[in-house]
Amino acid sequence: MPKPDNPPPKPPPAAQPPVRLDDRPVMLLGILGFGISIPLLSGLYGPLTPRQGLYWAGAAGFVALAAVIWLGNRWLLFKQREHFDWFSNPWRKLVLVVAANVLYTAPVTLLGLLAWFAGAGLPVDVNALRVVVLTNVICVLFVTHAYETLFLIRERESDLVRVERLERARAQAELAALKAQVDPHFLFNSLNTLGHLIAQDAERAREFCDTLAEVYRYVLDSQQRDLVPLADELAFVRRYHRLLELRFGQAMPLLGAAELVAAAPRWLIAPLALQGLLENAVKHNQASAEQPLAVQIALGDAVVSVTNPVRPRRSALPSAGVGLSNLDERCRLLTGRPLTLTQRDGRFEVQVPLVGAA
Repeated sequence: MPKPDNPPPKPPPAAQPPVRLDDRPVMLLGILGFGISIPLLSGLYGPLTPRQGLYWAGAAGFVALAAVIWLGNRWLLFKQREHFDWFSNPWRKLVLVVAANVLYTAPVTLLGLLAWFAGAGLPVDVNALRVVVLTNVICVLFVTHAYETLFLIRERESDLVRVERLERARAQAELAALKAQVDPHFLFNSLNTLGHLIAQDAERAREFCDTLAEVYRYVLDSQQRDLVPLADELAFVRRYHRLLELRFGQAMPLLGAAELVAAAPRWLIAPLALQGLLENAVKHNQASAEQPLAVQIALGDAVVSVTNPVRPRRSALPSAGVGLSNLDERCRLLTGRPLTLTQRDGRFEVQVPLVGAA
């Protein structure tokens, strides 16, 4: 099947928006949780009890130390993300994250605890120092891992939205190009027919001109819509069939179009789909008054089928290269489903997917 001669250009990639992260509630809970629990579990208060003011001064100091550690590591993490990512060089990113956390967290924790022991007049507990420094480093690595995981999830969501927008833009550009080719293709074939009638019968040519004006009004209107009501498409194809009758007489009967009008309001269809299939049957098959080429239109399960006998022509009308492939691609873009083509027992059937009307 012919493909569009000029495929639409691919839309330029959109800029990747920065990931926004509101971590204030988690940050507040984390600072309070670590600042309160770690000193209690590691015995940093020594003999002090909650009845003493120094105990509460120490509690405030430990919460402040936890805030300094959390906010400092958070700042380092965000700065690293501005220059390094996991995909371009994951090992360098891993080394930088771990080194920054350890080289910041350990000295800050050590200095904060030494200041506490000195200020509280308590002997330096070396074992408590080791435990708290190691605990803080492990906790910071865990929190950093949680941050990075959350960032990756958000970036993944952002990428999916970005890809979906690019795909939608590509589909819209491709659909616009396909629809732009239908109009000249229809006009070319109509003028071909009109030229033939002018040479044969001027009166029928005049009626053809009047009917063509009505038909072409629908063609122009359909360019503004991606999907049209099936009832409108059926009315249009019957008017188009009248153009064929003016040229071929009774050699091209159209069956079933009038009977589908009652069920048509429930469905939408790609514009000019039925007309294109009727035109395709005329172009590729022989028809005469003695052997009419009856085209049957029927409604199926979310599809409308167009069936005609197969009687290959010895000479085909000139083709602009737009036919079933154009309609198939438009249906894929608009409905997500392709055409279904079947040829058996001397008959050719095309099923066009429909979309339920809202």
